[in-house]
Amino acid sequence: MKGIFNFFTKDGKAFAGLESAIVLTTFVVVAAVFFYVFLGTGFITSEANKKTIDEGAKQTISSVELAGGVIAKGAPGDAPRVDYIIVTLKLTEGQSPVDIGTDNTTGIMLVAYTDNATYVPDVKWTKNFIGYNNGDNVLEQYEKVELNITVPEGSMLKGSKTQVVNKEFRLEVKPKIGAILPITRVTPPQIDKVMNLR
Repeated sequence: MKGIFNFFTKDGKAFAGLESAIVLTTFVVVAAVFFYVFLGTGFITSEANKKTIDEGAKQTISSVELAGGVIAKGAPGDAPRVDYIIVTLKLTEGQSPVDIGTDNTTGIMLVAYTDNATYVPDVKWTKNFIGYNNGDNVLEQYEKVELNITVPEGSMLKGSKTQVVNKEFRLEVKPKIGAILPITRVTPPQIDKVMNLR
């Protein structure tokens, strides 16, 4: 009997194998825990990055876009002028609904006017939903709103006969969320009551 126990004490191979298995198992467990923590951190970081990218996209992409032409209403004659500019807007694909307010007095959406003699950062406008709408002031998917923009006094579009024709002007529609929507047009060589500006 004594000889059998001496055999185990002299040969350490069995214990070395067992120790190796324990060390290997420990490495696997530690690596699994580390990998789990690493993945969890990656998911949290990627979610934060996604939110940042989404917010950035909202601010760089206009939430509204033109839905049709730009119509000018004028007064022809010896002293021609343009009194109103009408634009129809719809929600940009994939954007959230936009509260536009009832008119320019609410300050929710601004429209700026510029020509080579005038800059007005907040011109007068009124709205009229056309086609399908649910009766509120929020522009939603499948809705279209017509803005009737009053050309400001002192602008070239209300100047002399030579100033009004062939005159470039710019509108900037500034919704509460999203980038501005710039609209640049040129008046025709002849002023009519209704003009489709290209």
